[in-house]
Amino acid sequence: MRVRIIFTLKNKGASVPFHHQYLLAQMVKGMLVKGGNEKYSNFSYYNFSALKGQTKISRSGLHFYSNKVTLVFSSPDKAFNDYFLSQLFEFPKVEIGNLILTPEHVEKECVPDFSEVTKFICISPLVLLNPTYQDDSNKKFISPDEDLFSDLLYDSLMNRMEKYGKFSSEEISSFYKFQLVPDKDYIRRIKEQQKKFARIYPVYDQDVKYEVRGYTLPFQLYADPKVQEFVFTSGLGVFTSKGFGMIDLANINPVQRTEVYEVFKLSQSH
Repeated sequence: MRVRIIFTLKNKGASVPFHHQYLLAQMVKGMLVKGGNEKYSNFSYYNFSALKGQTKISRSGLHFYSNKVTLVFSSPDKAFNDYFLSQLFEFPKVEIGNLILTPEHVEKECVPDFSEVTKFICISPLVLLNPTYQDDSNKKFISPDEDLFSDLLYDSLMNRMEKYGKFSSEEISSFYKFQLVPDKDYIRRIKEQQKKFARIYPVYDQDVKYEVRGYTLPFQLYADPKVQEFVFTSGLGVFTSKGFGMIDLANINPVQRTEVYEVFKLSQSH
């Protein structure tokens, strides 16, 4: 289930680093530890976007000037989603970087009926490889046109789906059809404009700082509809529970895809 958490920004003009996934990951983990539910203390099948709002860029990062700031949060486990939301809304405010945010309400995204071909965009970078301490090989650029790019994503995805425990071994074996095809026109335009779709990002794992290469690009995914839905609700690639690999549907009006999350709204009123 995917939801959009809408916050009120208390201090317009405040900033976060350009890439602030690690700050959001710390916030989420803090909420889960505070909740004290051992079932979810090490749960990792969730994903989230960067903060969204009206921003301006400076050397110090992204400055937010909108009244509202949005965070997309998602998990294939609805009970986990509700648990996280219940912990978050116990706080009158949360601080992310220099932002002071008050959680206001939640909107639920309508999950589409997936087919075997879906066009996605990245709303946070895709990371292909788990880093190793004092080893920079994970920062090597791998072209999205190479089979290795798609193969690495497939391997990490099947590993996560198997460990998730909701798919039988027969289902996992049936998910062998998988191919990510990058939008070549997009990549060509980015190169012509001398911009980048692959950058190095910081990530913290067990208190160790790593640097990883992340890719942000539109692509078509050829896979079983169950696989399509899993990546839509839990992300693609590695470090999905740290805010990497969140994807969204391409060419879809985001405003028409949401509804007020009444179940959570009702639970808050009691």
